[in-house]
Amino acid sequence: MDVRVGRRFAAGILGMVLLLGGCSHGMQSGPVTNDNPDVNVLPVNYRPDILAAMHAYLNDPTGVREAGISEPALKVIGGNVRYIVCLRFNARKARNEYAGVKEVAAVFVAGRFDRFAEKPRDQTTFEACADATYAPFPELPKLSR
Repeated sequence: MDVRVGRRFAAGILGMVLLLGGCSHGMQSGPVTNDNPDVNVLPVNYRPDILAAMHAYLNDPTGVREAGISEPALKVIGGNVRYIVCLRFNARKARNEYAGVKEVAAVFVAGRFDRFAEKPRDQTTFEACADATYAPFPELPKLSR
């Protein structure tokens, strides 16, 4: 009976080690650099990816005004080098009221959309998008619910 308990205990420990080892896969200490070809792949279909994500990001995706988009660029964001695409837009906050122009960065990992990053509250400018050159983004105002 003691041998069975010992084996179960050892199997439980082994399972925990494997589980925790799987969680740490891909984790790195320190900033990720441009040298990592698996992480920093130029996003090819970034416009459709961003449009799809905007449906969830905006409370009301219809009637967006002043939409602009930048080309993908490698920038440091959150302590890591990632491809980002800067967006500028004025979205509705209520039926006939607009929130004002907002600037966000779409962050890409391995060529795929990962998340939106916003200007930190303690900063007056958004460093990641400070030198962005915006082109019109006519697809954004055409979003529907």
